[in-house]
Amino acid sequence: MNRIVFPAVPLVLLTSALLGGCSTPRADLMPSGYRSTAAPGAESVPAPAPASQGAQVYAVTAPAPLTAVAVGPGTAAPAPLPPAQPLPPAQPLAVAAKPRLPLGPKSRGADVLRVQVLLERAHFSSGEMDGTYGGNLRHAVEGYQKVHQLRASGVVDGATWAALAVDQGPVLTLYTVSAADAAGPYRPVPADMAAKAKLPALGYASVAEALGERFHISPALLKRMNPGKDLGRQGEVLTVPNVADLPPLPKAKKILVDRSDGTLTLLDDSGTPFAQFPASTGSSHDPLPLGVWKVNGVAHNPTYQYNPKLFWDAKPNDAMAKVPPGPNNPVGVVWIELSKKHYGIHGTPEPSLIGKSQSHGCIRLTNWDAAAVAHAVRPGVAVLLQE
Repeated sequence: MNRIVFPAVPLVLLTSALLGGCSTPRADLMPSGYRSTAAPGAESVPAPAPASQGAQVYAVTAPAPLTAVAVGPGTAAPAPLPPAQPLPPAQPLAVAAKPRLPLGPKSRGADVLRVQVLLERAHFSSGEMDGTYGGNLRHAVEGYQKVHQLRASGVVDGATWAALAVDQGPVLTLYTVSAADAAGPYRPVPADMAAKAKLPALGYASVAEALGERFHISPALLKRMNPGKDLGRQGEVLTVPNVADLPPLPKAKKILVDRSDGTLTLLDDSGTPFAQFPASTGSSHDPLPLGVWKVNGVAHNPTYQYNPKLFWDAKPNDAMAKVPPGPNNPVGVVWIELSKKHYGIHGTPEPSLIGKSQSHGCIRLTNWDAAAVAHAVRPGVAVLLQE
């Protein structure tokens, strides 16, 4: 198929390896009760949450203010709880005025994290921030450079830093661990679908995972940034990336998914990119379905229906299972149904694997990126899937 070229800011598409795993290659696995025939301008809704024994609470990561949902006995649908403790005002911390340039592959450390934060705030996500200049960050830098009509080298040079540094907000801020953060509940997430289906909700496995999703950072790096701190102790003051209260994205006219560089890009009415995210885009067994499709609707906090007959790599003794909602649901916190039967854009329980492993065919994003995209789309938005 023909490649799109945007006036003044062409998207130059580079070859890369296949990316992150997708757990829902077919629409039969879409959230139970999901309406695939949404009226124009209306959002589809997830099915009622199953009744369960014992309440579970999990934070929902989104670009809008953070909230929580509970699933408990007799609950017809996820019930809103009071918002989680609000973030304190951003507080600048001791950082150098300018990183050591250039920054590129093999770069690591605080300067790389600074670039990841600034790109995240500019809507060019590198996925889970880890302080390492990997492939996802290189593609984010390239996308940012193209939109700003800079040399698309994928390396942060002086011109790229000057553009990023227009954002004068503090890169890091302080966050006080709340009572809800400390309480959880947290429990290990089993790998087996049947075992997942027995849980009342698929909440976070640990407070480090929960806070990592809230601040878009790897739990390992969050711990390294806070030596000697107890992430699960109420009142503990943590240093975190200043990204949790980003404003929602504007509405997109079109979505472009490119397999060659593993990105999902949002375009405005003029065809100009304004946001980009790393994405998992298929494999040799389940390739990306090339073509132009449309968004049918959006389901938040979906229930997942696992049908082993639709997975080439399912185990022989696997049975159908209905998996409850939560951030560790196989499709994460958002399912965006496409008009291409059996396919969607969704979140993930494993943000660290975006850009590092193959998928089963759907387009997978981190939970927070999927939530941002879900806010920016509506039924009928065109979706171009290309090599």
